[in-house]
Amino acid sequence: MSPDQSPAQVTPGVGGSSAAARAVVVGILAAMAGLMFGLDTGVIAGALGFIGDEFHASARMQEWIVSSMMGAAALGSIMAGRISFRFGRRRALLGASLLFLAGALVCALAQSITMLIVGRIMLGIAVGIAAFAAPLYISEVTLEAVRGAMVSFYQLMVTLGIFLAYMTDSLLSYGGHWRWMLGLMAVPAALFCAGCLFLPDSPRWLMMRGEKSRASQVMRYLRADPVEADAEISDIAKELRKPGGNGFVLFRTDANFRRSVLLGVALQIMQQLTGINVLMYYAPKIFQAAQFGVSASTWATALIGLINMAATGFAIAFIDRWGRRPLLILSCAVMTFAMLAAGGLMAAGGDSTSHDMGMVGALLLFVAGFAIGAGPLVWTLCSEIQPLRGRDFGIACSTFTNWSANWLISNVFLSVLATLGEARTFWVFAAMNGLFIVITLAYVPETRGVSLEEIEARLMAGRRLRDLGR
Repeated sequence: MSPDQSPAQVTPGVGGSSAAARAVVVGILAAMAGLMFGLDTGVIAGALGFIGDEFHASARMQEWIVSSMMGAAALGSIMAGRISFRFGRRRALLGASLLFLAGALVCALAQSITMLIVGRIMLGIAVGIAAFAAPLYISEVTLEAVRGAMVSFYQLMVTLGIFLAYMTDSLLSYGGHWRWMLGLMAVPAALFCAGCLFLPDSPRWLMMRGEKSRASQVMRYLRADPVEADAEISDIAKELRKPGGNGFVLFRTDANFRRSVLLGVALQIMQQLTGINVLMYYAPKIFQAAQFGVSASTWATALIGLINMAATGFAIAFIDRWGRRPLLILSCAVMTFAMLAAGGLMAAGGDSTSHDMGMVGALLLFVAGFAIGAGPLVWTLCSEIQPLRGRDFGIACSTFTNWSANWLISNVFLSVLATLGEARTFWVFAAMNGLFIVITLAYVPETRGVSLEEIEARLMAGRRLRDLGR
């Protein structure tokens, strides 16, 4: 099978009971983008100290090493919209996998900070493209009954990647083997690249390209009932017949579309302001500030990765049962409490075992709170609320916002920590999580069990944002 062929082209007209299983497998293959995202996000936490020692990097330079990937990811997310629209979601993921592979090798072989940052920029562009294309692709090929779980599976793969990176860092930290930490990322990158070759094109993207015959073929490949597949194709065609231009034209001319774009942007900003990524990037430094030793800090960071992964599994199990809004509100409430507790422990100070365990408990509770809601649900909602004609543009805007905010926060975190102190920094994040609850109550819709076409129809009819779903 050539890279330009999809499985549906190789096996035309395939239907039957195995189609649902095929759709799940396709979603899992696409979600490997999340594994790469998590690996490249998490690995720097353990490697950073050794890199700083070898290259005599200041704290400010270490901020640039970390944040260069985030800035490049913002650039990649802008590129992703055009790439995904023109070449398709599958080819966007394939291109990202090649960049993951090349970036990992450049980082592992870096002989200077400049070369290391170049490798991190390559990884960042790959992350930006993958973070855009994977949730979009998964949302377009899966049934609405399991769409939330499948998009959230992408986030589970992110957390698995972070956990594996933390474990690798912990095991290799005894010898200071930071090059192996970074270079081992090339192995899953190669596997992801191979997996992308077996993905079919998104039927919704094919419909936008005017290829109805191929779109019907792929949809029948992914749906157990041919009648259901044909009805879904008819709904997509109906939405595409509505007047309007491309995403940017629609953004300029349609106030309803602007509302969905701005909601996606707001959700991504709030996700970053929870404080999750500074904890992921700088966890060892945070634990050391709480009087942990270097080795204990590394293993405590690995424990964070494990809790993150386990709690995301909980979210996958309940996202299509409980719904998006209840989980998101619960998530923000838990994070608010955890940040308040962490700030209080930092303010109280002390180096007793009970203090250290309390700090670990507060941060683990925060990570669990993030993983059951704010982590997977923001990506799920951003992939659901955009109309088909403007979906590439809308998700590009929200993904760009995520990485821009991520870059800004990671770039200044150590400086802010030094200025405000640990306690006040955690309390600021607590306030942001409280604000996230208010935004959720006011604007976030409940999209559980609602088709993308129904959500679009309600949006374009002018319904309130929180009423787009159930």
